[in-house]
Amino acid sequence: MILELITHAIMPMRTVFIIHGSHGNPNENWYPWLREKLERDGLRVIVPAFPIPTKEGSGHSLNAWLDTFQEYVRFVDSDTIFVAHSRGCNFVLQVLPRIASAIDSAYFVGPFVDYDYWRPDVYTTYDSFQEKPYLWKLLRQRIRHTEVFQSTNDVIPVSEGQFIADKLNAEIHIIKNAGHFNTATYKRFKTFPFLLERIKRRL
Repeated sequence: MILELITHAIMPMRTVFIIHGSHGNPNENWYPWLREKLERDGLRVIVPAFPIPTKEGSGHSLNAWLDTFQEYVRFVDSDTIFVAHSRGCNFVLQVLPRIASAIDSAYFVGPFVDYDYWRPDVYTTYDSFQEKPYLWKLLRQRIRHTEVFQSTNDVIPVSEGQFIADKLNAEIHIIKNAGHFNTATYKRFKTFPFLLERIKRRL
């Protein structure tokens, strides 16, 4: 028993990042629930609060998110897991090539790439989160295991998730009537048991 406790004490703590979406925050949707569940398993869970859009148009850019994430880079290593939602997926796709470390896995929930293509009524130009090119080859090298979660009735078409899954050699889960996997569409997304189940397969 003493040896077991000493061994546990010197083992490095594994880190999971949960990355929110455009107008999000760490305390919404399934993020707090997932954090609590994973912390119970002894993981360090970090849910950064990123700048969100303002009426003045400031504070919401890839560079602003990269600056915010800078203080957390020291926690990224080969055992790290990223869980990202919506635009948070774009951020992960952009930040990982900038970090000199591979990671264990990434879980993309409701991701998209070219939203000005499927919503030309709203998005007329690429923004900083869609900076081209996405470095797909390098991303495949940096992420050992990737899964994509896409809903049949999200405003984001399933083809967006399929495109990302194809580029990253990822497994895709197409879930019927899950909206945008948030409480704004379905109150049940205060929790997300299937996502937790998939993550635990890597622990």
